[in-house]
Amino acid sequence: MGPLVLLFSFSLLHLCATQGTPVFVQTGTDLRLEVKEPVVLKEGEDFIWKVNGSINVVKFRGIEHSIPEKYKSRVEFSAQTHSLLLKNVQKGDSGVYRALVSGDKDITVAEYNVTVLDPVSGVKLTVKLCSSDSTNVTVICSTEDSLISSTFTCDTQTCSHEGGERAEIITPGASLDVYLKNGSVICNHSNQVSSTRDIQKIEEFCVKPEASKGSQYKVTLIVVAIVLSLGVLAVTGAVFIIKGENKIKQRTWKIQSMKILRL
Repeated sequence: MGPLVLLFSFSLLHLCATQGTPVFVQTGTDLRLEVKEPVVLKEGEDFIWKVNGSINVVKFRGIEHSIPEKYKSRVEFSAQTHSLLLKNVQKGDSGVYRALVSGDKDITVAEYNVTVLDPVSGVKLTVKLCSSDSTNVTVICSTEDSLISSTFTCDTQTCSHEGGERAEIITPGASLDVYLKNGSVICNHSNQVSSTRDIQKIEEFCVKPEASKGSQYKVTLIVVAIVLSLGVLAVTGAVFIIKGENKIKQRTWKIQSMKILRL
């Protein structure tokens, strides 16, 4: 069993080594691939950048280099550093790029496993269920294009998946996560080249319709009470005014009556 395990481990290490250094780059950007150690070409040797083992991207000898027509407008080569610049990379540019010195035998001096990825889409955080005491909230974290979504239950400490409702991630390398930070629920959609997020305060999820209706009812009662009070004041004022006018009329009538009697 020991030799088998050793052989398996060696195979994994060999596989990782042959794949080169992993590099992730966003679609539409530029990527420079460097040769870390200085390269000095001997007579009869060529310096070559290859992709996927067989396609020449650049071939350099002495002071001149040649670039295939396919790559002429899309790559730049530095004769001083032997670095390769890939411009405006697209998904079709993904692959294993290998720099080698070719003479009597090929010597690899740099190797990169390049993966070109689109930026992830935006996300939206919505509430599905809120507990009566507002200590637990179930939220849905979904992408804007609705390709992926996940349901999480959050308490005052953490957020976790419930019942295997986690959606399958369709975009390679992308992840969709929800977590708590400083009292906020954060929905994060990311891959190796980009990320987007939606952030909401946890108390904003748990605004109860009943409480809202109760508040409206209280406001209505207050308004009605104010209107009734104003009405009572208006009626009372009118009564006092009428009584005052009657008293004035009575006094006037008495004075006129006394004048008539004197005459």
